[in-house]
Amino acid sequence: MSGRNGRWPVWKLAALVYVPSAGAAAVNLFFVGLLVQALGFPPFGPWFSVLGGMVLGLPLAWLAGRWFRNMIDTAEGHERGNQP
Repeated sequence: MSGRNGRWPVWKLAALVYVPSAGAAAVNLFFVGLLVQALGFPPFGPWFSVLGGMVLGLPLAWLAGRWFRNMIDTAEGHERGNQP
């Protein structure tokens, strides 16, 4: 499951955190929809929030995977510029 040198690639880490990332994005979209009601707009429905969370979850999961990869590399003592 790991790469050539025993390290997990970013895409595998991103796949692991996709569901929590999509869920967090959906909840935040729903709350933003509630906030825009104060400006006179209609609220976002739950299905819009879930579908939007699924779409926004992809780039958010990728960013989280990159962050986790950086944290793992830092903890293992790998230099950022010397990664194989």
